[in-house]
Amino acid sequence: MGNVDLHIHSNHSDGSDDIKALAEKIISSGLKIFALTDHDTVAGCSEMAALAKNIKFIKGVELTCKTGDISCHILGFNCDCTNKTLLNLIEKGKMLRKQKLETRIRYLKEIHNIEFSKEELDWLYSRTSVVKTHLAQILVKRGLAEDNVSAMKKYLDNCKTGNTKFSIEEAINAINASGGIPVWAHPLGGEGEEHLKQSEFLPKLQAMIEYGIKGLECYYSRYNKEEEDFLVNCAKSNNLLISGGSDYHGSNKDIPIGKLSSENISIESESINILNII
Repeated sequence: MGNVDLHIHSNHSDGSDDIKALAEKIISSGLKIFALTDHDTVAGCSEMAALAKNIKFIKGVELTCKTGDISCHILGFNCDCTNKTLLNLIEKGKMLRKQKLETRIRYLKEIHNIEFSKEELDWLYSRTSVVKTHLAQILVKRGLAEDNVSAMKKYLDNCKTGNTKFSIEEAINAINASGGIPVWAHPLGGEGEEHLKQSEFLPKLQAMIEYGIKGLECYYSRYNKEEEDFLVNCAKSNNLLISGGSDYHGSNKDIPIGKLSSENISIESESINILNII
């Protein structure tokens, strides 16, 4: 494990830990620098700032985006969490997620004959940033699947929700407007996704550069050394910043805090040059 982790989730999105429990785990992990990057919300950042003592804390967000044939997540680091442009986009995201949630609830009822109780629905609608994982948690709790990934694959992955994501342009604009730095999260593919081949990735990278991306998450818990080296070379050759994160979700994913590689190697803060300007 290294001493930095710039991709961590709380229960304000699809992590399992509340902010207090997460802060305690981060402090005990030995991290020196970390970022909270919940999906489409900055709701936990103020509380985390008050709890993270003697550790450099970076306020962040992870925005869910799609433009054309590029679906991606964009991390925003060092954002002003009171910025009106960013908060307006987050409010729009809440409406999009509610729309997606309702589509999935109808799908589960019509296709799988699964109906949620009032208590389950109240819990879903109470989430700051509700995502597919929350539905999967209920299905697992009911004994309909062994884990969240298999629940999503069996019951939810074929549900067509339409495009309820932000455009890449508006996400980067909002991060820039808040004084933040937009970084492409797990650019070769995230959890459960097939990783892009180099020939598939390079055209998307050029498009993302044109949209205004400033960095790549080169070190990631699901990437091997070959993938890390490829992404670092891409970042350096295109004058992009280098970031790294575990994508920690507590008990919802089997990823420890501070794990920045699929291999048994330690990634230290010196390898992550985005820290030089934060």
